[in-house]
Amino acid sequence: MTHGTPPNPDEAGHGAHGAHGGHDAHAGHDPEVFRRRFWWSVLLSVPLVLVSELFQEWLGYRVDFPGSWLIGPVFGSAVFFYGGWPFLVGAAREVRDRAPGMMLLISMAVVVAYAASLASSVGWFHMDFWWELGTLIAVMLLGHWQEMKAVGQAHGALSALAALLPDEAEVVGADGGLEAVPASSVRLGDTVLVRPGGRVPTDGEVTQGAAEMDESMITGESRPVARGVGEKVVAGTVATDSALRVRVTAVGEDTALAGIARLVARAQASRGRAQVLADRFAAALFYVALSTAVVTFVVWTVIGNIEEAVTRTVTVLVIACPHALGLAIPLVVALSTAVAAKAGILIKDRLALERMRTVDTVLFDKTGTLTKGEHAVTGVVTDGVPEARARALAAGVESESEHPLARALVRASDSPASATGFRALPGKGVTAEIDGTPYAVGGPGLLKDTGAGVPERLRPETERWSAEGAAVLYLVREGAEPKAEAAFALRDEVRPEAREAVRGLRDEGVRTIGMITGDAWPVARSVAAELGVDEVFAEVVPADKDGKVAELQERGHKVAMVGDGVNDAPALARADVGLAIGAGTDVAIESAGVVLASSDPRSVTSVIRLSRATYRKMIQNLAWAAGYNIVTLPLAAGVLAWAGVSLGPAVGALLMSASTIVVALNAQLLRRVDLRPR
Repeated sequence: MTHGTPPNPDEAGHGAHGAHGGHDAHAGHDPEVFRRRFWWSVLLSVPLVLVSELFQEWLGYRVDFPGSWLIGPVFGSAVFFYGGWPFLVGAAREVRDRAPGMMLLISMAVVVAYAASLASSVGWFHMDFWWELGTLIAVMLLGHWQEMKAVGQAHGALSALAALLPDEAEVVGADGGLEAVPASSVRLGDTVLVRPGGRVPTDGEVTQGAAEMDESMITGESRPVARGVGEKVVAGTVATDSALRVRVTAVGEDTALAGIARLVARAQASRGRAQVLADRFAAALFYVALSTAVVTFVVWTVIGNIEEAVTRTVTVLVIACPHALGLAIPLVVALSTAVAAKAGILIKDRLALERMRTVDTVLFDKTGTLTKGEHAVTGVVTDGVPEARARALAAGVESESEHPLARALVRASDSPASATGFRALPGKGVTAEIDGTPYAVGGPGLLKDTGAGVPERLRPETERWSAEGAAVLYLVREGAEPKAEAAFALRDEVRPEAREAVRGLRDEGVRTIGMITGDAWPVARSVAAELGVDEVFAEVVPADKDGKVAELQERGHKVAMVGDGVNDAPALARADVGLAIGAGTDVAIESAGVVLASSDPRSVTSVIRLSRATYRKMIQNLAWAAGYNIVTLPLAAGVLAWAGVSLGPAVGALLMSASTIVVALNAQLLRRVDLRPR
């Protein structure tokens, strides 16, 4: 499928991941890589633990058989080269980029531990780090596996855009016959048939027929739009009620849908490369550990104890490896995503969750987010007929129509009248007979076509409804003297939770709450007044939605965008945080960092609370990891050796394990965060 097909999703995915992947050194890795290496490293580390002198002494057993000394070098080498390989590669990249971070810090420790243990195995030293090497690599792989699972900037947004297009198109031949061909084979100038309920395969101009087009996935306009001969239609839109013949005017990269795809890719690529807090700390810790090791070696050499100098230098470098630091962020992120999932919040991008605490502006798409995305009868006025009867008549006339407004009229009556002779009037309405009397339902075009005017009894209300942006349909009794007996106002219903969402955001300290929509200004103003939002953008096309977010950002705002449609995808990608309503399209969901599966806009406040709680836990864990290194590094270097206080490799390993346990337990406290809508 070449027409309207977005750029290569794999390439776009790597671009997005590179920007949001956290540790750039392993950006683009599949979480499966770390999962597989983790479990193999755990299995290979079991023999290393069992033969370590420390564990034999603790548990009172002895491993001594011919060749037992080879267990450490053989299994340790396997763990080092297989499990440690991603870190070694990442470290090489950090050295090449002159940007030391977590990967270099981890690699420094595992290389030193491996070299010291290998030297000890051949009798040069007496420092058994084999078991520490195995557990160290396993813990780091676990942390990075969890982190990669939690990173989730979508790589499939552009593929989801392409999926909106049909796989086949019906091309009208020169003889008037139809030929089903792959959509990718459609060429400029071809004429294609779009059947009722079908999607337009590519951009074009209507040459025959008229239909109400559902363009909401492209423009955001909640009401179907009438399109007739000579008017443009866009790939991916749906002809709701009638067939059309469309002459192809754009294919491939020239279609509007492909343009939206480019906007999504550009917006995703435009984000700055955010560094994870742990990476920043790791960079500083690398220099601290390296400096401490050099000073330690020099001082103990000057003192005259070369063996002590080597032992303490190795201990410093191994202890500096961030067991707790390596898990501080990934464990918090993994737990926060699990807690969020139970509350119907899917965290796809951990950096989006981090940024949510800084958001001061929340911009909602109207259709499907603040509103239900489907019309409902919100007002009825009649002239000479009871309201219940008017509802029943209108529902009966519309009972066989699949038009969205017709469905709303049918739902508005408890007992639709029985109708016969249903007939569609493309672009105007429908007609049918009820108890032998012909009736029609439609908009102003129907009144003009039938010659029925608007009775004075109906005029004040219908004019007010039109001014407020509501769709107005009339029930017309046809005959010698056609008469409009009733009028119905239909609006996209505001979600009951939307008002509470606005209040909740204000309670959380959000300064600006905005609404953006492709709908007309009267519709937008009506919804905005009902909800009390601060800023409104109406009649906005997809490119402008992206631009409006950028405009807010240029004004200094940290913007969270909440939407559900294809037309929202570029804005969701551009925003500091994109939140997709889960009932929306795949494209919106794939472009967002957070998905609200419940479709409840109140969940936005829950994301803010979770973000703040998660950030607190990250800071606490990083502070603990930093405190551990501040205490242990000087002791490992032998600063207090003169007072008889020294930190050997075994004790250092125990402290590292204790530090990891503290970090893990502290992260578990995130489970107490209440994410229920208030």
